[in-house]
Amino acid sequence: MLWILIGVMAAVTAVCLLDSWYERYHFRVIRETVASPKIGPAFDGYKVVMLSDLHNNSFGEENERLLSAIDRLKPDAVMIAGDMIVAKGVHSLKVPLHLIGELAKKYPVYYANGNHETRMREEREIYGSQYEEYTAELKKLGVHLLIDESVTVCRGEDRLGISGLELDKYLYKGLGKAVMEDGYMDKKLGAADERDFHILLAHSPLYFEEYAAWGADLVFAGHFHGGTIRIPFLGGVMTPNYMFFPQYDAGTYRQFGSVMVLSSGLGTHSINIRLNNRPQLICVELKRERRERTKG
Repeated sequence: MLWILIGVMAAVTAVCLLDSWYERYHFRVIRETVASPKIGPAFDGYKVVMLSDLHNNSFGEENERLLSAIDRLKPDAVMIAGDMIVAKGVHSLKVPLHLIGELAKKYPVYYANGNHETRMREEREIYGSQYEEYTAELKKLGVHLLIDESVTVCRGEDRLGISGLELDKYLYKGLGKAVMEDGYMDKKLGAADERDFHILLAHSPLYFEEYAAWGADLVFAGHFHGGTIRIPFLGGVMTPNYMFFPQYDAGTYRQFGSVMVLSSGLGTHSINIRLNNRPQLICVELKRERRERTKG
């Protein structure tokens, strides 16, 4: 009986490992629509492809499958919510630079740092000048690198605000949610223009309430890798920093007067497992929501 049990457990483990390997290299496309009266007519139908947490992963030779899928979506812009690299020991930057370079030939690309980019910059005893080399290449490619910066995209009189937030390292540490100090968002990005529909690229989803209070209408986030292993009806099990069954794991959340689209990411790093949790290519279409006139 014991040997039968061991055999069954070994078979289940083998199936799970095979499924995990398959999932890591086969993404799914997730489409979402976000509507708001703040979206002007010129941005009605504006499509954004959002990428996060590639961690040097490749879907086909030189990411050809991922690039083809993005082209089929015909986005107006590509937005990156961080962690395209791996900062766990020195790794090549070839994969993300090639992917982003191909995208930048066709689309405006907006990029905000995740914790891996931040780590690469701050831990110079390990990475030396690699961060400067990476960002210099991104700028050569024409990427809008938004490190605590905002830009405004204009189409006639209609405007779209895009901000990239780089969270400090202390906000990534610990098993729970570290306290974000009062005024942190304004200190980092200044006040959000309430007239504009504002998109915020912010790697960690933990601070959704703070992002919304600042004035973000749409937040693009990643970081949690969908919870690594997803259990039906329970959601993601574990984040990369060992938070279990997090409030936000993957999907679209509408609360606090804002929308957060949280990607399960495109890659893995230290914990190279995905179960019931395929990588995601996110496409969000903006729609103008017309206010109903009140009778009076």
